[in-house]
Amino acid sequence: MTHSELGLAGLVETGRGLAAKEMSPVALTEAMLARIAALDPAIKSYATVMADQALAEARQAETEIASGDVRGPLHGVPLAVKDLCDSEGVPTMAGIPGFKDRVARADATVVRRLRDAGAVILGKLQLTEGALALHHPDVAPPVNPWNADLWCGASSSGSGAATAAGLCFGSLGSDTGGSIRFPCYTHHLVGLKPTWGRVSRHGVFPLSDTLDHVGPMTRRVEDAAAMLGAIAGQDPNDPTSLPGAAPDYLATIDDGVSGLRVGYDERYCSDTIDAPVTAAITRGLEILKARGAEIVPVSMPDSTEAVALWGTLCAVEAAIAHAATYPERQDDYSPAYRGFLDGGQAAAGVDYARATIARREFAGAFAAMLAPVDVFIAPIMWSPVPSTADFLALCEEPDGLTRIVTYTSPQDLTGSPALILPGGLDAAGAPVGFQLVGRHLDEARLFQAGMAYQRDADWPTQPPLAV
Repeated sequence: MTHSELGLAGLVETGRGLAAKEMSPVALTEAMLARIAALDPAIKSYATVMADQALAEARQAETEIASGDVRGPLHGVPLAVKDLCDSEGVPTMAGIPGFKDRVARADATVVRRLRDAGAVILGKLQLTEGALALHHPDVAPPVNPWNADLWCGASSSGSGAATAAGLCFGSLGSDTGGSIRFPCYTHHLVGLKPTWGRVSRHGVFPLSDTLDHVGPMTRRVEDAAAMLGAIAGQDPNDPTSLPGAAPDYLATIDDGVSGLRVGYDERYCSDTIDAPVTAAITRGLEILKARGAEIVPVSMPDSTEAVALWGTLCAVEAAIAHAATYPERQDDYSPAYRGFLDGGQAAAGVDYARATIARREFAGAFAAMLAPVDVFIAPIMWSPVPSTADFLALCEEPDGLTRIVTYTSPQDLTGSPALILPGGLDAAGAPVGFQLVGRHLDEARLFQAGMAYQRDADWPTQPPLAV
């Protein structure tokens, strides 16, 4: 296996090889650290590489596997986490260099659960400032390994770049308005934004407490299922986490889609949507239909007001999240992020109430739309991945942020699970894709649909800059 083939192999596939003692966790981790050292100076995906800890975890995994004590599909597999997730003894900077003194005293629940599953944590991955749209001026933005001119996605930019470039076998991201889905889209990855409360947020630096979700970003559907199975489930340290343990998503992932009802709003998937995106959605429907799914016409409820007020919810809750450091440490923040927090602090109670009411009304309408179907297919963006320059220009427009989150914030507002699936490259080599949205706690069905699609989709997996 070549250097590139090793880095870009599947997570579950690699875990099976480790369990069968076909490869060594220590040798694999050393190879991944060497790959990071060789490629990441150009990709810039890691905020902190935790080489010593990773090697210690790899040695422990090797000893356990050698004795026949295999914990599961992640045992000995090198992963990485977004630098919002606390890791004991390591700074959690949240994309803000001035936060380098915020050294975690304990692991976030999601990090502890990955370690309990035997995973090797390679390090912390870069992100946009405070998990919003733009990188801090003192942070070198990650580079998209598909094309250095393309947008890397926000906010889990480093998670997307590292996973696509084969600098980890999977990563954790977070999603408040699309921050798992955008970098999966821009890097041609699979990702899962879980049901709100399905995954604990304890020890994860918040952007917006009622909108934040933590989930996996991978190169294959089964890999996302394996990661979600490890991190999901109720956590006594997070009172908002939902009751019950996580199911074994891998146990049912091959059950197929015979009789699956896929909701499809043709207008929503074509009006103001570029042809390559519509074509990817159409092909996804064709593949699922050929495998036995039923395509059911539905009407997406009007999300205009709820999406427009998403920014109010996010800004107010971000101001609460940063109250301990802003404005006291305002010099640590960029002017753009200071403006965002100032807006949250200045918002009137009636504004927040109006946004909350719009959110509740939309959530009810969306649940009613989902009632007669099992999943709903939707765009993530209206176009193939834009250039970084075009994205930055869009951010300067008065309604730019609202336009960016048009197709992603609805699922954060409702807390609905969403699976991101790659849809190929356009004529210029820019990725496209789509999302499948499910009912609350129905991630297993999303994985079944994604697995059925994956068997026939055959999307490109070798980014030109990750050789």
